[in-house]
Amino acid sequence: MGKNKLNKFSDLLRFPHVYENYDPKFPKLLKFKDVEADLSGKWASDHFENDNPIILELACGRGEYTEALAQAYPEINFIGLDVKGARIWQGAKNTLDKGLKNAAFLRTRIEQIDLFFAPDEISGIWITFPDPYLRQSKENKRLTSDRFLNLYKKIIKPGAIIHLKTDDPTLYEFTLETLNLFHGGHIIYHNDDIYSCPLTFEELQYKTWYEKNHLANGRKIKYIRFTISD
Repeated sequence: MGKNKLNKFSDLLRFPHVYENYDPKFPKLLKFKDVEADLSGKWASDHFENDNPIILELACGRGEYTEALAQAYPEINFIGLDVKGARIWQGAKNTLDKGLKNAAFLRTRIEQIDLFFAPDEISGIWITFPDPYLRQSKENKRLTSDRFLNLYKKIIKPGAIIHLKTDDPTLYEFTLETLNLFHGGHIIYHNDDIYSCPLTFEELQYKTWYEKNHLANGRKIKYIRFTISD
């Protein structure tokens, strides 16, 4: 492991708004050099110290969307989640430097989110440029597959809006098909080329590093806005 990556991991242990879970067999959150934190159902009160709604960004990468949304909407709490600590480091550092108290980060596997969030705790979810897992044998790894939609249902409030932003046509079409068949799935809006017309929602204006690269390569950015319910 490179020295730069080791330094970033060391920094993460000192950031007051970063929590980690290293071992799927030991479902505890750690902060500040192995201090345990029990935040399920208490993220707003115990970490953010308010009663504002909480929005998750899954597979947040460098945390650009979490950072941008936290800056634009100070009345909402945002948590970026990714398994890669070196990626999270950039967003964690930026939000700390900017004093964005409504931004936090969680390093863990998305498959485990129901261990760290309680039912009805999450008011919305952003899925920004996730791995599309193009092999058909890996469809269940896609973050909009039935497997994950059922997982999200365990932690979201009724009516919570879920957003998918992607450049991948296979994932886009797969998600539309999945939602049409999924019990309780409701597509509010979808667009296979959001920049072909004025943006319908102002939150779409923020661009991650990945999105900028995709646009530079001439790829179209796609968006789906949906809800899932019982």
